[in-house]
Amino acid sequence: MSTELVVNPTAHQILQSVFGYESFRNQQEAVIEQILAGGDALVLMPTGGGKSLCYQVPALVLDGTAIVISPLIALMQDQVMALRQFGIKAAFINSSLSPEDVNEVETRLLNGDLDLLYVAPERLMMSRMLSLLDRTKLSLFAIDEAHCVSQWGHDFRPEYIQLSVLHERFPSIPRIALTATADETTRAEIIQRLSLDQAQVFNDGFDRPNIQYRINENQGNAREQLLRFILNEHEGDTGIVYCLSRKRVDQIAQWLEGKGLKALPYHAGMSNEVRAHHQERFLREEGVVIVATIAFGMGIDKPDVRFVAHLNLPKSIEGYYQETGRAGRDGLPANTWMSYGLQDVITLKQMQQGSTGEENYKRIEGHKLDAMLGLCEITTCRRQAMLRYFGDAMGEPCGNCDNCLSPPETWDATLAAQKAISCVHRTGQRFGVKYLVDVLLGKDDERIMQFDHHKVSTFGIGTELDNKEWSTLYRQLIANGLLRVDFERHGSVQLTEAARPVLKGEQQLTLRKMLKSSKTKLRKSRTFSATANNALWEALREHRMTLAEQQGVPAYVIFHDATLAEMTERQPQTLQQISKITGVGERKLEAYGDSFLAVILSHSQAEQDVNKSDTVQETIDLLTQKLNPQEIADKRELTLSTIYKHLSQGIEAGELNLVDALSLEEEQIRIIQNAFEHCDDGKLKTVYEALDGEYDYGVLGCVRASMGE
Repeated sequence: MSTELVVNPTAHQILQSVFGYESFRNQQEAVIEQILAGGDALVLMPTGGGKSLCYQVPALVLDGTAIVISPLIALMQDQVMALRQFGIKAAFINSSLSPEDVNEVETRLLNGDLDLLYVAPERLMMSRMLSLLDRTKLSLFAIDEAHCVSQWGHDFRPEYIQLSVLHERFPSIPRIALTATADETTRAEIIQRLSLDQAQVFNDGFDRPNIQYRINENQGNAREQLLRFILNEHEGDTGIVYCLSRKRVDQIAQWLEGKGLKALPYHAGMSNEVRAHHQERFLREEGVVIVATIAFGMGIDKPDVRFVAHLNLPKSIEGYYQETGRAGRDGLPANTWMSYGLQDVITLKQMQQGSTGEENYKRIEGHKLDAMLGLCEITTCRRQAMLRYFGDAMGEPCGNCDNCLSPPETWDATLAAQKAISCVHRTGQRFGVKYLVDVLLGKDDERIMQFDHHKVSTFGIGTELDNKEWSTLYRQLIANGLLRVDFERHGSVQLTEAARPVLKGEQQLTLRKMLKSSKTKLRKSRTFSATANNALWEALREHRMTLAEQQGVPAYVIFHDATLAEMTERQPQTLQQISKITGVGERKLEAYGDSFLAVILSHSQAEQDVNKSDTVQETIDLLTQKLNPQEIADKRELTLSTIYKHLSQGIEAGELNLVDALSLEEEQIRIIQNAFEHCDDGKLKTVYEALDGEYDYGVLGCVRASMGE
């Protein structure tokens, strides 16, 4: 009997007609089938991977109202606002509503007039709310940001623990728990605390390939480095800069503003009104840089954040992953940048020791900080190390982090690593880093004497390094996967299989030097190379902003940048063609199709007028004079995309040879042609992404023209 998944036809129809997507991604359809069949699910999916659709689509297929448990007011409001643009009956109940508004929503709930209702866990647990749900036809429960249930996680919310009541009180209603941030320990805790023992686990991995990761040590000029990073690569882009303290936030925001950037501070020391105003500007305006403590960003579903910067070390890899994950939610290229220093470590450790948490909690937090610092210090692919931390294997280096793009200075750490690993083995894999370092340095310590570890072969053999250097080495070994920390056994350091070849001398180990040159050359992240200077792109964005201001909503709620980029590339000439653009569902086609089509047609007419006066032949003539496309564009004062269109028209008409039009090797041309041959839809965007943005859209258009497509 075949076990092939049969996609629910209604679900697929809703995906296309409501949300404007042609097909499901990765495991979305499998998750949806599980929920539609009445089963529970735990969904692990990276930010921007489409978690929301996993419960929004079933909510529209099933009878009744879907209850979405969400931790923050901003997150609820943002999602409900976006859903209403699709014509979906969605609402929220939280403290921002007046009693009259709450009553109205509750009435709609009881009358079955809501597809989705968003509530906070605190609100859900109120007897009044549970009583309302008892009298409501329910379709499903969606528990968003499910990692908040973990006491040892980076974002614990005690109210989440009580959500097991859903299984007890509504046993027949399917539940779906979703998170983008959960290591193996946190996953187990989610399952246990939410009574999801029978749930099917769907793990789409944690990789965000569109994000470039960069980390460097603060050598005293972090502020200047940040400014250069923004001005050189992200001038005019929306971004977030994270700082450790409120004072630092205020200082950096004021300084950046003095340098001509639209920078706004955000932290808990400001009034609610000012914070809300700054958040609103961040959502609605373009090019705003928010400088904030980590209190900012959770629940902000702004898709076009092009960079996230850290001026201090995050407390954990989980926190770093979540904060950097606020960049590039639209799937387009984005950068992350971080500067860290020793003072960050001291400050964070002081904060941990000064907290009122249990000792075990403090110990775990300390190990998480060490893992974060280890990620900063490794010499190998950062993405591989980060994914490994979450139990997600990545076979090859990513090629899109600073260590891959600009390998750091290293030293042969094989002998030192052998000593460190051997010390873990000789002491029984039962102790933490501090104890192991004391053994290596041969310290006269009562505990060492008690366990007879002054008699092991590794006692006192590590005097060539000092305490700090050994601690750094252990962090690097943990970050490289040769050692692991068992949080459940008081932070004891244990060996992994990867340690064996190094310990036996079968594998050399090189590690990052503590100080490295700051003069690294990195590949600039591509954002909208095909559209950034395009007149149509700018016209579409301007029109989108006008509509957004008229409705009082953020621009991305109208259409995402990715949708405008596809409009720019394909330049649809009819409403039917616009309906095929990703992200244009029936409701948005009806609301915005005519006006966006008018912008596109106006642009097309302008281009035709240009072509009448500045002929394709003139471009071809200049090409024969050995001018390249960019030089021709400059000479004729036209955009590069227009010149490439002239060239593709010349190729189509047989007046120009592809090799003459493009300065590409034959092998490169074959690679592009092969990509088109294996592309199902023939779109430039699909081939552009398949080739990792290596070739400009105009180049791809010329190759496609030569193939007669």
